[in-house]
Amino acid sequence: MKFRHLALAVAVLSATLGSTAALAQAKEQFIPVLSYRTGPYAPNGTPWANGFVDYLKLVNARGGVNGVKLAFEECETGYDTARTVECYERLKGKGASFVQPLSTGGTFAITEKAPTDKIPLVTVGYGRSESADGSVFKWNFPIAGTYWVASDTILQAIAKKEGGWDKLKGKKIALVYHDSPFGKEPIALMRERSALHGFELILLPVTAPGVDQKATWLQIRQQHPDYVALWGWGIMNTTAIKEAQATGYPREKMYGVWWAGAEPDVKDVAEGAKGYNAVTMQHGAEPQSKVVQDILGMVHGKGQGTGPKEEVGQVLYMRGAMSAMLGVEGIRAAQERYGKGKVVTGEQVRWGLENLNLTQAKLDALGFAGVMRPISTSCVDHMGSAWARIHTWDGKQWKFSSDWMQADEQIIKPLVKATAAKYATEKKLTPRTGADCQS
Repeated sequence: MKFRHLALAVAVLSATLGSTAALAQAKEQFIPVLSYRTGPYAPNGTPWANGFVDYLKLVNARGGVNGVKLAFEECETGYDTARTVECYERLKGKGASFVQPLSTGGTFAITEKAPTDKIPLVTVGYGRSESADGSVFKWNFPIAGTYWVASDTILQAIAKKEGGWDKLKGKKIALVYHDSPFGKEPIALMRERSALHGFELILLPVTAPGVDQKATWLQIRQQHPDYVALWGWGIMNTTAIKEAQATGYPREKMYGVWWAGAEPDVKDVAEGAKGYNAVTMQHGAEPQSKVVQDILGMVHGKGQGTGPKEEVGQVLYMRGAMSAMLGVEGIRAAQERYGKGKVVTGEQVRWGLENLNLTQAKLDALGFAGVMRPISTSCVDHMGSAWARIHTWDGKQWKFSSDWMQADEQIIKPLVKATAAKYATEKKLTPRTGADCQS
């Protein structure tokens, strides 16, 4: 009897352990999705969110990250900083792997919270430009490009069109910008270039959301700038292009940031926007890419697509998919150190994001062949790549109109270092040591 009871106990214990193991295997890696599908920025925020979520679904359709499936939950922010923080607070306790606020204002606010919460803040193509310095901003990751990269490559494109940097002396370049932390980000870099090359920088802030720009374009008509850099988002972009058309300002002399260079910005103007340029964040519209074909087949083909099938591969959709991929690869890199097939913590994902090594072969395997260049981050470099291209609207679609351009590190690195050092002094932070970089 004793033997039978012992055998039964062992059997029950084995079954319990088996159930626990199965439960552990069933655990999912949680990713909060801070999005905005309502309000004046919805036409731009929605395709980004659709691309982001569809890529997470694609990862699950491919088997997860070394077998670990991804779980996610969306929270509507309306592109409002207070609501963005509320969404962050509500979702962070669910085991957030990382957070992407898709808002520079939200990034500034969450930057203060991330070190305590131990949740990495991934800002692909936005946020604080100085957070590229990982020695000060341990938890911020502006991977693949900052606004200083965007503004520098725009100015490179203008200089090339003029025949060289020396030809910019005496020229006027107007910056029409969203009057918010987002819109103000490029000013420091552009002032640096203005002093270096002798062009006049005209600053023209636009009150959000940017539906009334009559006074702005009256100033442009009066001051006759040689070029206009557009730092807009949402309805502000379309309004600016329409005002340029109405005042006769040449669209080919306009260069938008990568958040002002997508289909929603130009489709309502169509031929009227022909010649308008924008810097791209590596990718453009990529309908023929392997990742798009995989999403169409493995996600939309099974009736699980998040948005309309026809937007898959468009500019902002690709931005969302790329943003999700970079975060997921941070999870994968963390598993390489802390255990394949494990659900990793936010702190472990932070290490993974700091040790990304996305070679061209890895990008190709993920379906991003021809879409992106390699990205490699480190303790001191949380950006990992400073390459961009220009694409131009031909009246019907976006087409690349430049070769790859790399932002000038001789300009950007000192600016990053000085601004990050100022932040560290203000916040009484001690920059990381070599020992900390290994942890």
